[in-house]
Amino acid sequence: MVKMAHKKSKKKRIISRAFIIVIGALLVSVGLEIFLVPNHIIDGGITGLSIMLSHLTGLHLGLFLFVLNLPFLLIGYKQIGKTFAISTLFGVAVMSVGTALLLPVPSLTHDLLLSAVFGGIIVGIGVGLVIRAGGSLDGTEIVAILLTKKSPFSVGEVVMFFNIFILASAGFIFGWDRAMYSLIAYYIAYKMIDLTMIGLEQSRSVYIISDFPDEIGDALAARLGRGITYLSGEGGYSGEDKKVIFCVITRLEEAKLKSIVEEIDPSAFLAIGHIHDVSGGRFKKKNIH
Repeated sequence: MVKMAHKKSKKKRIISRAFIIVIGALLVSVGLEIFLVPNHIIDGGITGLSIMLSHLTGLHLGLFLFVLNLPFLLIGYKQIGKTFAISTLFGVAVMSVGTALLLPVPSLTHDLLLSAVFGGIIVGIGVGLVIRAGGSLDGTEIVAILLTKKSPFSVGEVVMFFNIFILASAGFIFGWDRAMYSLIAYYIAYKMIDLTMIGLEQSRSVYIISDFPDEIGDALAARLGRGITYLSGEGGYSGEDKKVIFCVITRLEEAKLKSIVEEIDPSAFLAIGHIHDVSGGRFKKKNIH
């Protein structure tokens, strides 16, 4: 029974991830074919390179998206992992087919700024969904991950280097005004990827040091419905034992938490940091009261 339940749960996770990848890849297709490509605005990475090659050769964009990503997928399969490579291959295939199906659909606007903004938003959301599901839509990210293992550069720095080269190339092919609009689209997509991955209700980690830890802890548990953890600390200057309150809240609860703490101890020390992801425990969305 346990094995069967585990298999069903695993199957549901696979179907759920596949569905998210399909939605994400199709959104990228829409952003490309309905907004960016018809207006000669490119995205970064292999996608941007594919757009330029498609323009120069007259061959379909989807062909280049699939063929150019294949070598990186093979590298990713050997070096990064089977699940990641399969998820990426699936996402790239859906994106390639999506662009082919959308080819006859006319652009919604020929205003370059609108195309860059909305194309960037849609592409960013799509890529973010695929990344959240454990895949990727661009081979440059795989190269960046592998290069960072043997270089002092971060993944973001390597990707940025590739994209500066690709966006600069767009200036020679489509004109420098289109290259600048491409930079706008790329920046918006980059921000939307972060927003999609982290979510609108970003989590916060909170550390509170106060002379009234029990009162504050009880109030936060009662009024925010959050689990509270007490950590043992020692004052660096005074050497006194301190009871440190730790909890995780959403961005929307931050102001309420500050208000609660200030009511009980206006001189309390608060340290609030961003958290990329939270799972397990008692962390669920709560009503603020």
